Amino acid sequence: MTTIRTERLLLRPARASDRDALHAIMRQPRAMAYWSTPPHETADVTAEWLDNMITIPPHEGEDFVVEKDGVLVGKAGFYRFPHLGYLFDPSVWGLGLASEAVGALIARAFTHHRLERILADVDPRNAASIRLLQRLGFRETHRQARTWLVGDEWCDSVYFALDRP
Repeated sequence: MTTIRTERLLLRPARASDRDALHAIMRQPRAMAYWSTPPHETADVTAEWLDNMITIPPHEGEDFVVEKDGVLVGKAGFYRFPHLGYLFDPSVWGLGLASEAVGALIARAFTHHRLERILADVDPRNAASIRLLQRLGFRETHRQARTWLVGDEWCDSVYFALDRP
């Protein structure tokens, strides 16, 4: 798998040794507020999730951890093509890192993977993520209620798409 360098970031393949850094993010209620699972209670939960990320068959998806100045600050990629997902540590929210990382992934998805369309699913309460997708050119396609059962709470979804230019 490749690495991607942007002005401030390194997107690289995940490895088992990323468990603790990812768990430090994924255990935070704020970081996981709009994720498809509750915050990870143990590092073992994160390790299982990370193993699934590491073992994505290359023809099915491509997911990266995101580093800034050598520190893991999030993940972004395609767990399964063409479905885009990303998660960043709240300590770096508002710095434009998600936009930088996701923008690089979009370019790679269209040029290298030759995707015709990229899809994203966002909790409608996640205004920052909706704004990010809109800034990157995504358009809302539809909404659906009760799409994710996260813990004991049903969450809704707003679906977005971006077609290849």
